[in-house]
Amino acid sequence: MLVRLIYCICLLSNSSLMLVADEPDKFSTSLSATETETADTSRTSDSGIELFESRIRPVLIKHCYDCHSTESGTAEGGLRVDDRHAIRTGGSRGPAIVPGKPNASLLLSAISHSDVDLKMPPKEAKLSRNVIRDFEKWIEMGAPDPRDGELSTIPGDWNGMQAAKTHWAYQKPRPSAPPELEDDSWSVSEVDRFILARLREHQLKPANDAKPQILIRRLHFDLVGLPPSPEAVNQFVATCEAKGIDQALTSEVDRLLASPRFGERWGRHWLDVARFGESSGKEANIPFPHAWRYRDFVIDSINADVPIDRFFTEQLAGDLLPYESDEERARLLIATGYLAVGTKNLSESNEKQFLADIYDEQIDSMSRGMLASSVACARCHDHKFDPFAMRDYYSLVGIFASTKTYFGTFVSPASQQGGELMSLPRLPDEVILHKGVPEKKVSEMKEQFADLRAEAAEMKEAQIALFTGKKPKKVFTLRDALANIWRTGPLVGKLQTINEQGEPVPIAMGVLDSDKMIESPVYSRGDVNRPGDPVPRAFPQAISISESLSIPPDESGRRELAMWLTHPDHPLTSRVFVNRVWQHLFGVGLVSTVDNFGTTGAEPTHPELLDNLALKFIEEGWSLKTLIRKLVLSRAYRQDSSFRETSFLSDPENQFLWHMPKRRLEAEAIRDAMLVISGELDTTRPEGSLVARVIHEQPISLIGLDKRLPKDLDGSLHRSVYLPVIRDRLPDVLELFDFAEPSLVTGDREQTNVPVQALYLMNSPFVLERARGLATRLMNAADNDQDRMRLAYQLCFSREPDSFEEHYGMKFLAEAGEKKDDSQSGASIGLISFCQSLLSTAEFRNID
Repeated sequence: MLVRLIYCICLLSNSSLMLVADEPDKFSTSLSATETETADTSRTSDSGIELFESRIRPVLIKHCYDCHSTESGTAEGGLRVDDRHAIRTGGSRGPAIVPGKPNASLLLSAISHSDVDLKMPPKEAKLSRNVIRDFEKWIEMGAPDPRDGELSTIPGDWNGMQAAKTHWAYQKPRPSAPPELEDDSWSVSEVDRFILARLREHQLKPANDAKPQILIRRLHFDLVGLPPSPEAVNQFVATCEAKGIDQALTSEVDRLLASPRFGERWGRHWLDVARFGESSGKEANIPFPHAWRYRDFVIDSINADVPIDRFFTEQLAGDLLPYESDEERARLLIATGYLAVGTKNLSESNEKQFLADIYDEQIDSMSRGMLASSVACARCHDHKFDPFAMRDYYSLVGIFASTKTYFGTFVSPASQQGGELMSLPRLPDEVILHKGVPEKKVSEMKEQFADLRAEAAEMKEAQIALFTGKKPKKVFTLRDALANIWRTGPLVGKLQTINEQGEPVPIAMGVLDSDKMIESPVYSRGDVNRPGDPVPRAFPQAISISESLSIPPDESGRRELAMWLTHPDHPLTSRVFVNRVWQHLFGVGLVSTVDNFGTTGAEPTHPELLDNLALKFIEEGWSLKTLIRKLVLSRAYRQDSSFRETSFLSDPENQFLWHMPKRRLEAEAIRDAMLVISGELDTTRPEGSLVARVIHEQPISLIGLDKRLPKDLDGSLHRSVYLPVIRDRLPDVLELFDFAEPSLVTGDREQTNVPVQALYLMNSPFVLERARGLATRLMNAADNDQDRMRLAYQLCFSREPDSFEEHYGMKFLAEAGEKKDDSQSGASIGLISFCQSLLSTAEFRNID
């Protein structure tokens, strides 16, 4: 049918439903293709440089610089890999890197050993599959590389300390009074006065206030991640008319901040930054069945408005904090899951390297997430741009090396590294999702474990005998050794989850101080086999605070690290967090590079406002809810998203906030909105997650064989924050709509607009079921197609259909006829198709 074809075209073009012909003004405010491409490129560049600094540069330094760098004085084959221009120009064979084209990049071919005549590094084993995959991903991203001429312009003894003296982010925030403005009838808060002053500096004016229907939709998605009900919209509009926008907005904001849905929405934002995942990632990719406890801790903490300085402290050092009850102790232990849920290279057989990589991942996540600084770039060399020396890095390594990480995998054919789990105090009605065993079975398991240990001891004796030229008492094969290891691993894993009676015990991922405190040596070029002099545990010296903090000899120093991070004098922590909150509400941070406040990051567009917010945030008790309330009650937040050509030409990137940008909803908000509108959302918290309930310890590579799991890893009516976050195997809706990469700190998700998203909306069983649910809801709520259509628009878009939409919508329903769907919904196929079309429009998944 012609009308059906029009709907399909709308879906594939990602345009709003039937608005192109008569309402071009509704599209004039959207970003142009060029702007979108620029924005996406910027975000990709940020994440690409992060990948380069954390995973590419260290490999080049360790394996390539000896033969291909200015530092070494050699460039074999005419190739240098120590700056961007050199590696792209290449040597006698041609360019080593061709951005965007892995198959044409000789460097990738060399490290992959795909060419028998070109194997790098020479006389060494081939680099791991994980490293090769990192290089391939980096090249696909365009090989972003900040090393433009750095070696020819930066002296060899440069240590970045000059940045600490001059770069804005390393100076303490300075208080500044809001500007005094003449003829200011627009501002309703201090925030507005800062914004208006910058607008006037650039001869710009703020936009008009958004219509109440638009504003409440924006507010609901921003604060709780769900669309408002038609009743909530009508009530808000009525309150605006009766009591004014200020009172209506204040009441609605306070109601939403008190909702338990708020923690689910804003907790997810922090989980992006905390690189939360429920599997180890990398080559082995083993599940973390107990990671869900940390997820729930985050949501509960955000709902309780735990002060952010305390929130950070609990995650870094909860195990070292005092407590008054078992419940509080359990909560504080679970909080340290922040340091345990990161990626683990479980295929690494070198224990020393494995631990060094864990410390590096923890330092990188902490510094990027809480300080927007890449301290881990100093693992192999002094940071080239920011004030972090190798000595600073290894001082932090000492802190984390004095900490034991409980991540809970066991040695198996799929994993060469085992880790314990942390026992929690037993609480009434504790959720425990793993099973126990009969008490008799415990004794059998312990006997079996003792036998295996005895056998392992015999193997060790036999090995020693062979090495010393003696005849061993018993000969063991490699198969015997592997069998012993692989039988021992699962036993160890199970025994730590049960008590003496075989009953399951509450356990979690997290950290505790080690028995031995360590002062880490400085490893030359980050090589664990090349230790130098040890350095005392300490914090980066370039960032000083007024209070003198010393690390006790019998503690790791994580508690003091948290005190240093959250000290009011610290120039970064409050600024970084305030900027993250601003970005989620206004689309772009006051510092657009939200994960990079270093010298390669962006300058703040409103430095006085950023400092004012950061200082007030501390003064007001580090309260997230207070901060959000202040921002959403501002006049700046109320602006509409209308396009004005003169303003656009003056400020095309909207740096000075002359209007609110249109924003695409995140994957979770799109999915949750469908469930709300179809009337099917289950707002209760599920027990654990799919990983804990079904997948357990089976390798992620095998879960496709498990018939209990839905193919798209969805199949739930709960909120999306409770979907499984399995590294390299996300649920379809999260994967397709730009979910945060759970292996990286992500403060600003990428946004794409690609055909597979439209195909998902057209063909996904999840979307089809939601369309059927919406159609059923409309059938039950209204007696005729016209009323059903109007209700559908109110539910989906918080507005009435215009005459054009109503005319063609009614025409479509008439032509579709009354043929019923095969299900028991009672709705016609035409009505279901109509509902699916609404759920698939750009207007549904965008907010103005």
